[in-house]
Amino acid sequence: MKVMGLIPGILMIVFMAFLTESSIEMLLRFSRAGKTVSYGGVMGDAFGKVGRVLLQVCVVINNIGVLVVYMIIIGDVISGTSSSGVHHSGIMEGWFGVHWWNGRAFVLLVTTLVIFAPLACFKRIDSLSFTSALSVALAVIFVIITAGITIVKLINGSIGSPKLFPDVSGFASFWNLFTVVPILVTAYICHYNVHTIDNELEDSTQIQSIVRASLGLCSTVYITTSFFGFLLFGESTLDDVLANFDSNLGIPYSSILNDAVRVSYAIHLMLVFPIIFYALRLNLDNLLFPSGGPLALNNCRFASITVVLISLIYMGANFIPSIWDAFNSLGQLPQSALASSFRLPLLSRIHMALRQSGTRSYQFS
Repeated sequence: MKVMGLIPGILMIVFMAFLTESSIEMLLRFSRAGKTVSYGGVMGDAFGKVGRVLLQVCVVINNIGVLVVYMIIIGDVISGTSSSGVHHSGIMEGWFGVHWWNGRAFVLLVTTLVIFAPLACFKRIDSLSFTSALSVALAVIFVIITAGITIVKLINGSIGSPKLFPDVSGFASFWNLFTVVPILVTAYICHYNVHTIDNELEDSTQIQSIVRASLGLCSTVYITTSFFGFLLFGESTLDDVLANFDSNLGIPYSSILNDAVRVSYAIHLMLVFPIIFYALRLNLDNLLFPSGGPLALNNCRFASITVVLISLIYMGANFIPSIWDAFNSLGQLPQSALASSFRLPLLSRIHMALRQSGTRSYQFS
């Protein structure tokens, strides 16, 4: 919203929801037609080994980047962060002051060992159903509190008019609009888990309704969060909006509400982490050991990949200072990886249509 303005920002969120639903519907349709049970299987059926490997590389790069960003946000919320020379205190700093044991590295280490590692040990994604439901409930709580704070401040007249459209005054500001693309795509990327969930459903016909319900809920949370968050903080909105909830909001019980907002969303991210990690581990295993058999049946391989990935994500979150630096330091690769899940189903459809029509001159490149 800070970059696009309220109206284009909301329209982009809605557009991405429809694009995601269409790409997933197309993906599932070709899965049924080709009798494949994985995203990589669909790409392999359409483009051979090269297509499957490229897809798995994209998922691995994407998920590592997303999980590093999640861990950075959790560190910002609990331990604090600095932006433009201004330090924003974390929850632990506000409660206990600055100590070595509430620094980013130690807090993330404890979070990794106590929360991420145990949840990452589940071998079936349906084992995470309770934590997933709890994460959704916490996101809703976050939205309700943020909306309540904003409405109270609107009634008090302490909120100015928001920016409705982007400020495009030159070439640089125009290109700055495109910085929202990886954020939007990250928010809706879920294609890598669709087949896993579909395979564990007793009635696979339910998957489409599950996808639509999930996208509707996510879109509602995204729109309300960005809308009320931008109304509340305006041009002072930070890259990580949770870091804004560290000062007096000018309403009763401001400190308690600040902590409630940050705690609810930090726990939400902690509970979402293992779902994305599940797909990351599965795709990396299929990439490294394509003939190794089911990962869940090989405890040594399962444990080794889990430890290596969690360690890599932990180090990334400690050495990369902000979520924008995470995107910039990883360069164009994660952006290509993020967008691949929206392009590949369409490419698969085109390729299969040409192949079925007897066209031999088409080559995938």
